[in-house]
Parts: sequence; C-alpha cells; structure tokens
Amino acid sequence: MPFALVRGARLNYLQVDEPHHHHGGPREDLIMVHGLAANMAFWYLPYAQAFAKRFRVTLFDLRGHGRSELSADGYTPQGLGQDLLGLMDALGIRRAHLVAHSFGGVVVLNAACLEPSRVASLVLCDSHISAARRHATPREWGRRAYVQSVLDRHGLALDTHDPYFGCRLLTEVAHLQLRHEHVGEDLMKLVGPILGRHGKRSASQWVKLMDETTAGTELMGDDGLALDALRRLLFPILALYGDHSQARLTGGDLLDVWPHGEFRRVRDAGHFFPVSRPDDVMHECERFWRGDYARRPIVRSGEEQRRHFRSDRVFKIDGAWHFSTRERGHVGPYATPDEAHEALARYISDMAVTV
Repeated sequence: MPFALVRGARLNYLQVDEPHHHHGGPREDLIMVHGLAANMAFWYLPYAQAFAKRFRVTLFDLRGHGRSELSADGYTPQGLGQDLLGLMDALGIRRAHLVAHSFGGVVVLNAACLEPSRVASLVLCDSHISAARRHATPREWGRRAYVQSVLDRHGLALDTHDPYFGCRLLTEVAHLQLRHEHVGEDLMKLVGPILGRHGKRSASQWVKLMDETTAGTELMGDDGLALDALRRLLFPILALYGDHSQARLTGGDLLDVWPHGEFRRVRDAGHFFPVSRPDDVMHECERFWRGDYARRPIVRSGEEQRRHFRSDRVFKIDGAWHFSTRERGHVGPYATPDEAHEALARYISDMAVTV
C-alpha cells in the first residue's frame, strides 16, 4: 500500500477510482477521515466503492494509526490538520470534498480553518468540538445515565460529563483486552467497532500510541477550533448526529455557527452510526452532494429564523412504517413506506403547510 511522507512521518493511503467513468471531465476528489483508534478501513466498506462512482476517493490512516508511522509527537489536532493538507499536496489534490467521523471532524476543520479554499464541501459525522463544550453547567445527553451505569457496573472510574471520557474509555478497554480480562458486551458496545472488530491488535496499537508518544496529551488538549474561525467556513456543510450520542450536544451548538449548514438527526442511533447505519449515511450524502438540501427552503413558513435538526419524516419502528409531524408526533403504522408517504402528503395538504 502506498505511503506519502508528510511532516516527517509516512502516512498510509489508498485511492479508489472508477476506472471506466464517463463523466467527460476531471474527477472531483473526496477524502474520508476516520476517528481515534480507528483506521482507513472504517470508511472502506461500503463507502469507498459506492462513492467512487461520483468521486476519486482517498482514504488514509491518521498519524500513529493503522499502517501510518508512529512518530514521537505531532498529534495535536492542528498538526493533524496540517497532515491532511500535506497529504493533499503530496497527491496533487488542490481541492476536495471531505467526510469525517468523530475526531476526524476536528482534523478536517483544523485543515479547513487553515486553507478554506481547498474544501469543496464537508460531511461531519458526530464530531465533538471543544469550543462548543465550554459550558459552566454540565449538560445532559440522551443516554448519559445509561452509559454512566455501564461504566459504574464495570468499576471504571470515568465521568460521562468529561468531554474526553470517550478517549479515556478507549484506553481503559484496551488495557482490559491486553490483560486478557473479560470485557462485558455492554461495555464493548460503547467503544463500537473500533476495538471490537480487530480486538487485541487495535488495543495494542492504541495503548502504544498513548504510552510511547505525546498523543495522549496532545489529543486531549485544546483542539484549536474557535467559533469565530468556524463561522468563516462558508462552503456547504452537512452535519449528521446520532440521537443518543454525546456529540449531539456539539451539534446543537453548531446550529447557530453555520446558518447555511444542513443538520440531520440519525434517528435512534449512537456515535458509531456510520458503521451501524451505512445506508442512512450514504443516502444523506448523496442528497447533499446532489444539491437537494440547497434547493429547499432553509426555514419553513411561519418558523422562527434559526436552524433546527431535521430527519426524514417517514421511518420504520418495530417492522411498521410511520411518519412524524410537529403537531401530532408519530402517526402510523403503515404497511409500506409508500403508504406512509401518501398519508403524510394528505396530512400536509390538509394542514396547508409549506415544507
């Protein structure tokens, strides 16, 4: 697999292209960035192959992750953003669309703040941003009490109010795996596919990164993102957040930062919805890149002038289809999505609501 030398470290990358595309012009580039303790495989299936029908897709391992070099330092979010720009230089990519999950979003936003003209668009999946975390009073998120109960049950001295508890949890679970201690299924679900899919290999690499480099300090320090700088990012943005994720709090704060952005809920999903709900994510991405959201009124008739999270009105619960309305909540069940859409259309017509 090829490497690019960037800021003194070898970064492992992979490019997926459609060899027989007939679009008549040069291909636009899409770069997908994974989060902490993951690697480029996070985005490979099914995304890279599917998105290669539209873009030349580049995946890479962040410094110290996957097969990229474990350097002694260089792990600040600002530095990793420079890595991304350096990789683009090395591959001759002048401008790209970006997709990022979790901490990968912090990386791409640092790159974007340095050189915004190099970003064509951004899909941000469940990313925390520290500038949006600085609240005097800890705020609640949907599943916080449940997650805290899991941590307490397994004797882990972690506080879910700590914005970095996810990073600390990765380290705790990795140590349990390396000591061959049992990791409960409920605890393993909290770290999602990262440590579960590749087990001891991923655990060993994460612990080595934390113990032998400056990454632990640098990754959990200031992420370098200020709200004023984020407000100057004017390229198209789609922000996806899971209903049950702690990161949803950040998404709520970003509503006022990016009035041009599209904010979408991933219904009943947690932090790792790109793995558990790939069809939903690919559907949202295609609509975003196709311009569906740009053609739609941002604010509904009669609505106050601010952004809101939105989600598809037709959805499935326990095998039956429903639609949701602001006035009546969930309406259903219907046997098929077409029946639900038809019922929703009749409801909207009756209410004379402009969507």
